[in-house]
Amino acid sequence: MKTVDLRAQRELSVEEESEAQRIADIVVGRVRAEALELGRMLVSKSNGELFGETEFHVRDVMHRVGAAAMDAALEERKKRGTEDRVSSVLSVDATLTSKVMTQKS
Repeated sequence: MKTVDLRAQRELSVEEESEAQRIADIVVGRVRAEALELGRMLVSKSNGELFGETEFHVRDVMHRVGAAAMDAALEERKKRGTEDRVSSVLSVDATLTSKVMTQKS
């Protein structure tokens, strides 16, 4: 599995750093709740039950944490609006017509 070196990313502006901190706060709250669920589940399992179905449950919890991070990032972007370039693809408001061309004999 490929890992990403988060330290290799560009420096953030003050506004971006503030947004990153807000996202982290949201994710930490979610991680705390999920970590407690994981702890309770793992304590309740015997040694023989730690692998197999339990592994899949752990993976599901970690995916939920990742999804919460993505949701938080999207919500923060919605709050500030978009600064991305507008698409260069033109929308089509009129109905397009096609002409059938026949070959003369």
